[in-house]
Amino acid sequence: MSAPDATDRALLRLVAEDATRSAADLGRALGLSQPAAWRRLRRLEDSGAIRGRRLDLDAQAAGFGVTVFLGVKLAAKGRASLEDFERAAAAIPEVQTVEHVLGLYDYRLRVVARDIPDFERLLRRRIMTLPGAGAVEANVLLSEERRPGPL
Repeated sequence: MSAPDATDRALLRLVAEDATRSAADLGRALGLSQPAAWRRLRRLEDSGAIRGRRLDLDAQAAGFGVTVFLGVKLAAKGRASLEDFERAAAAIPEVQTVEHVLGLYDYRLRVVARDIPDFERLLRRRIMTLPGAGAVEANVLLSEERRPGPL
């Protein structure tokens, strides 16, 4: 696919704000026909610029009152241990993101739990037993002012 043009970028902004908008509605907002808007959406999806659409749940309302960011340093490094750690961490439902980072820690995990005792259980039974897991640093989220949004 060629680089996104101004109309593609405007379309991406609209979809990022509300992924439920129809192609006809998006077309009207951009001065395009419904088929033209649909073709652009399909092309952006096929190229990987749009990787999917998801529901944004309120963790607190869903019963997860604690969010913790974990810095995890692997005890042993190697290609196999990285892949094993990533696969095992991603398989834990409470782990929302697994990010391989550069710095003091090898990975940054975003973890949700019902409360602190629930997080402690999760940490002891699931996270500390991940393949290659070494030192862990936890930072509890107090408030969140801005969630990731449109580029």
